[in-house]
Amino acid sequence: MSTGALVRRAARGSTALRGGRVRRLTPYQVFGLLFWLVMTLAYWRVPPCCEAGQHAAAVERLLRAGPADTAASPYVLAQDALARLTGLSGWQLLRVCGPLNLLVLLTGLGRLVRVLTPRPWAPVLALAFVSVLWGTRPGWGGGSLALLPLTGSLGYPSAFALGLTLWAWALTGARARDLRRVRYVGPSGLRSLSGYAALGVLYGVMALVDPLLGVAAAAGAVAFVAGWQRGRQGAVWGRWGLMGAVATGLIACGTHARVLPQAHGLDGLDGLAGLDGVAGVYGAYGGVVGQCWLALLGVPALWLRARAAASAPGPAAGGVAETAAGGTARGVAGSAARGDVGRSAAWRDPLVLLFPMGALLAGYGVRHGFGELLGPALLAPQCALAVELAAERPWPVRRRALGWAVAGGVCLGFLTAQAGAVVPRSLDPVGFVQPPRWPSYDWAARHIGPGEPVVTDAYYAVRLLPGYGIELADAHDHRPRARWLLLTRRERLPGDAVVVDWSRRTGEVLARLTRTKDVPVAARPAARLTTRVTARVTTRR
Repeated sequence: MSTGALVRRAARGSTALRGGRVRRLTPYQVFGLLFWLVMTLAYWRVPPCCEAGQHAAAVERLLRAGPADTAASPYVLAQDALARLTGLSGWQLLRVCGPLNLLVLLTGLGRLVRVLTPRPWAPVLALAFVSVLWGTRPGWGGGSLALLPLTGSLGYPSAFALGLTLWAWALTGARARDLRRVRYVGPSGLRSLSGYAALGVLYGVMALVDPLLGVAAAAGAVAFVAGWQRGRQGAVWGRWGLMGAVATGLIACGTHARVLPQAHGLDGLDGLAGLDGVAGVYGAYGGVVGQCWLALLGVPALWLRARAAASAPGPAAGGVAETAAGGTARGVAGSAARGDVGRSAAWRDPLVLLFPMGALLAGYGVRHGFGELLGPALLAPQCALAVELAAERPWPVRRRALGWAVAGGVCLGFLTAQAGAVVPRSLDPVGFVQPPRWPSYDWAARHIGPGEPVVTDAYYAVRLLPGYGIELADAHDHRPRARWLLLTRRERLPGDAVVVDWSRRTGEVLARLTRTKDVPVAARPAARLTTRVTARVTTRR
């Protein structure tokens, strides 16, 4: 053996069977696990509110109607199968699906950022920015990874659809960029058609789960393909066309799916006051600028990516090329060659394309009450900011200034809008904005059987009672089969009703009608209603 030959050192101990290598957790795996644990506990401590009753009602209705229901999305069908296997109720399934949806979100975000850059700390920064860097006004609703909304929307289909969107963008970007060292052997050297068809199935299923986020996912797919696809031959576009055709066909076969099954568990709500589609104590999407202006700190990072894409050599550079060491390859071309080609290549970065497209969709969505489109639109500046600040040191002056500005924005956003999600009210020394704590109606569901109609116009009851499998009837709907009344403390008890139970927290009264007839619910003040109800309940017991 020559003296220059390399000799493998013998491995001892527990690493001997693994060739001397110990696999260590990445920074994102460590912080992602901590984030998953904290947010799961935060989600479980907040009582169900807002749209939760509608999603639980979809499961309860499917359990009664059977899997042949033609108005159920794939997400609800999966919940129905899980409920039949485990015996869980609709409310319990929401609690179980929350951590599972969060797992899909975290893995999808990590995968997407790893497609954008190999820098190990970029996914960690991205997780911090998408959860905190929003605004100084608290928001509420699905379609985002902000801490405060996550405490209420983790069990929603929109959370699962957002996770699938991140996975779909990551897989689309990986196929469009195609940085493999060894390509497939064959006449074209392209990937197989089955992978593109499977990606189309992913987009189609995600659009059936949440059609609004399906539109945002389609915009992201266009951005990644237009920004990173290098080949322009017909075989390449044929593969992307196959993906679009599969997704479109799947959506066409399942256009019956709905995001919020209002017709399922909220029958008869058209005449009830106060139901505005999305309920939240802070206003669902009002004051959108105050809820997201801190995310605009990522716009300078998008400008830097556009500039780097413009300076990359060749019109088909595929955006900002990340080297194995984590740096940004900014090719130096001559001034003559960087003219028109550089200006056109400046828009060959997917995040630069995604931001204006998402902003247009978000503007339309907020105007028409579809505020969940705001979350995907802000992912572009947040992820671009994470990639930029994960670069190796030493930093130039502009990057240091951007880092200090972002650090201040993260602290400001956390303290003013998001801290209440992870700081319990009992440990809150300042008075952070807390998630809403709606009352529970377990006390009423104990007496009302599944499928029985109840007449009520109480704000919380009309949103939560359907989650127990209880139907709602309008007071002016003239249903002779209504046997139950749920009255607020300001409503008068009819003479032919018997009090069954009441809530000490809200003062609401559950009464059973002795004769099933048209129910005149009169909203008349009754100052001593609670006292009379307590006496009648005591006498009955």
